[in-house]
Amino acid sequence: MYRFRPLRFATTKRALQLTTGLIATLALSACSPPDTNEAKPPRPAIVVHPVATGAQLAVYPGEVRARHEPTLAFRVGGAVTRRLVEAGDRVKQGQPLAELDAEDLLLQRDAARAQLEAAETENRNAGNELTRYRELLARKLIGESQFDAVKTRHDSSIAQLERARAQWKVASNQAEYAVLKAPRDGVIARRMIDAGQVVSAGQTAFVLAADGEREVRIDLPEQEVGRFAVGQPVSIELWSKSGEPFSGQVREISPAAEAGLRTFEARVAFDNTEANAQPGQSARVFAPSKASDGPQSLQLPMAAITADGDRAHVWKLDPEHFTLHKTNVRVIRFGEETAEVISDLTPRDWIVAAGTQLVTEGQRVRPVDRHNRAIEQDTSVARGF
Repeated sequence: MYRFRPLRFATTKRALQLTTGLIATLALSACSPPDTNEAKPPRPAIVVHPVATGAQLAVYPGEVRARHEPTLAFRVGGAVTRRLVEAGDRVKQGQPLAELDAEDLLLQRDAARAQLEAAETENRNAGNELTRYRELLARKLIGESQFDAVKTRHDSSIAQLERARAQWKVASNQAEYAVLKAPRDGVIARRMIDAGQVVSAGQTAFVLAADGEREVRIDLPEQEVGRFAVGQPVSIELWSKSGEPFSGQVREISPAAEAGLRTFEARVAFDNTEANAQPGQSARVFAPSKASDGPQSLQLPMAAITADGDRAHVWKLDPEHFTLHKTNVRVIRFGEETAEVISDLTPRDWIVAAGTQLVTEGQRVRPVDRHNRAIEQDTSVARGF
């Protein structure tokens, strides 16, 4: 037994040396400067906007319309000989849409041209006669009264010539008006004429949905129109892209109700750059149904909510510095993919939607949306989840 005691002492001494070395290593590690978030490149983080719950939103069905919808009509009357486009066709500026029987208009133009030629001849003869009489007057072979008569005839021929030119121009324009052309690029929204139909000047032939700005037309009930104002922000969702709302604002509210329906037409403008909405598509407009002074109920993805013990929270993005900050929420209802919460958040805030267990307070991130597109500083109500 005595022979084993030196071995135990050696083993114990070796353990003490290892322990001392480990403590020194930890002490050196503690003295080294900690890693900072600024030294690391910002990690990407998927962010979304909270969405107000349906209980706080009123939904209005509508239709996507062009911002400019001019009605197109012939400037002269006549029988339609050709209809060149149909509703839904895309047209270019200057493209012919329909033609009238222009035979009578061409005859009027020819008659005006003949009158112009006669007036030109009369003016030329009057000018030559005035030149001769001016020479005779200088030689004292005629009196002043005779010269004045010839000069009056010449002045009259000039007026008749100008009148004939104007009549010929009008007749020429009317002959050209027999062809109805598109004033700008767009889509034919409606057609009200057909070949063989006799139309009058100014009678609507087509409605053109001009390219460019788009808006949603909705009808507001009489008891709710007072809650809306021009410039009021709302949220829009296309039926073809359900779950992808985008922002808009009320551009126009009709001052009078439509006969029979007793509803007020409203136009909601939006940026069509990313929505890519086409005229005729169905849409829904969401607007707050009532004002609330307290915290509002919002919907968030389930993955956006985490908890420390009994307190649930989300990570809110600071849009100026792209840093994350913990924000407490109170969950009041769970759904299949979303949860309804009450907090101080607003639909304009950005919330981390995934990977919440991997972020920390004050961490700088590179925010992206569901399609991996970078999020810039934004104060508008953007797309939800």
